[in-house]
Amino acid sequence: MRILGIDPGIATVGFGVIDSERGKHGFVRCGVITTPAGTPLTSRLDRIYSDLTELIGLFRPDAAAVEQLFFNTNITTGISVAEGRGVILLACYRAGVPVYEYTPLQVKQAVVGYGLAEKRQVIDMVKRLLNLKSAPKPDDAADAVAIALCHARSATSRLLRQGGNGCSTI
Repeated sequence: MRILGIDPGIATVGFGVIDSERGKHGFVRCGVITTPAGTPLTSRLDRIYSDLTELIGLFRPDAAAVEQLFFNTNITTGISVAEGRGVILLACYRAGVPVYEYTPLQVKQAVVGYGLAEKRQVIDMVKRLLNLKSAPKPDDAADAVAIALCHARSATSRLLRQGGNGCSTI
């Protein structure tokens, strides 16, 4: 199964592609989609949609794992990220790629085994689980790889194998 992990944003959208088969995970590629500061939001959303559509065509994922939003203190930033996330979901839908959503806590739990793990612990485990010489860069790309790993580890859970309802969170 090829999984596209996505860490939503407006200025930077992280992506990570892994292959997962029978509990073995292989790193394919990661990176970021960036949009120029100071450009209109509609232009930034169009860029995210176009670039993500191109990535989907290039890597042909079987599933997309997208991080759910977590609002901290800046609601204005959260709203624009939510708009970017909407474009991401639309691009996946139009390409026929099933979308699964995970909270930051679920990603940390699946990758590190502890839902309150620090970012550096998550990145270190991504490196270890995929047997990489160095951690994926930048952090947004590493986060996206962690989201893909979360789905890979969750998709093989007994709940889904025993005919679970295909819910996007576990």
